Amino acid sequence: MARDSAASEKRPLRVGVTGIGVMGSNHARVLAELPGAELVAVADPDQAQAARVAGFLGCQAVGDHHDLLALGLDAVIVAAPTHLHHPIALDVINAGCSVLVEKPVASTVEQGREIVSLARTKGVTLMIGHVERFNPAVQAVKDAIDGEELLSIAITRVGPFPPRMSNVGVVIDLAVHDIDLIRWFTGSDIVEVQPQTSSAVAEREDIALLQFRTASGVLAHINTNWLTPFKARTVHVATRKKYVIGDLLTRQVTECFDYRPDGSYSMRHLPVAYAEPLRTELTRFLDAVRTGGNPPVSGEEGVASLEIAIACLTERVEAAARAKVRLAG
Repeated sequence: MARDSAASEKRPLRVGVTGIGVMGSNHARVLAELPGAELVAVADPDQAQAARVAGFLGCQAVGDHHDLLALGLDAVIVAAPTHLHHPIALDVINAGCSVLVEKPVASTVEQGREIVSLARTKGVTLMIGHVERFNPAVQAVKDAIDGEELLSIAITRVGPFPPRMSNVGVVIDLAVHDIDLIRWFTGSDIVEVQPQTSSAVAEREDIALLQFRTASGVLAHINTNWLTPFKARTVHVATRKKYVIGDLLTRQVTECFDYRPDGSYSMRHLPVAYAEPLRTELTRFLDAVRTGGNPPVSGEEGVASLEIAIACLTERVEAAARAKVRLAG
């Protein structure tokens, strides 16, 4: 609930998590250890799962977010399936609680905008869970390219088919992370999309090769799939004066610079901090809740990245329809 006294600034923030799958369980684990936070309860329709997590972390287990809100919380983490983000987030915001909604913010842009608008009206903190921004390797890449003239960005995010069946494909599930990173790295909106997607195994797209152009003129490319037998997460950024390579799994960041006429160049490994991205994300969220400051990933940014991801899928369908018309002609 709203905090309006000096004492409220000193007490731990009362937080709950709804949706106790893999990501929600991780949120709960980190919150249970976080100074300045009190994990009050976790909620999930699977009562056995909620009870297991609650028993391990020493908090309450309840059935749904309505039961969470009845406990008088300051903030709620929404880690439920994507199609439930919109109704749950609206209920949480209407109750006067701040909310962190896991990516993507909602199933549609319209739903995302409604969440953003209500949070603004109610004066509560809304943050979107684009956790990759808080990966220390990503931050090292961002620092290395700060102030540089960016030319191109290439991101690979591939791996095996997920054990859980999702109601979304790789564009919404995986590529939305990297759409957010492209917008964040460039500080610019994406104005052109050229997607190629395919459904090799799954009902929805499980391969996507996505090309973009930002308003600032940067060309970007995302390669993502669920067909690679191992996980790979890499970022390559070319600027006018350097080339930066980041491995987001090993957290090794390399910078190539000082290009010479004979084709030689210098190379160095950049320092990368040691930190758990989710812990950093939740710390920054709770700081924003406590102070009323701007969260590091705003609702508007979450909606913008979702809009580009959906545009990739829409453009694919429209391109296929145009091809059929040409062939019929």
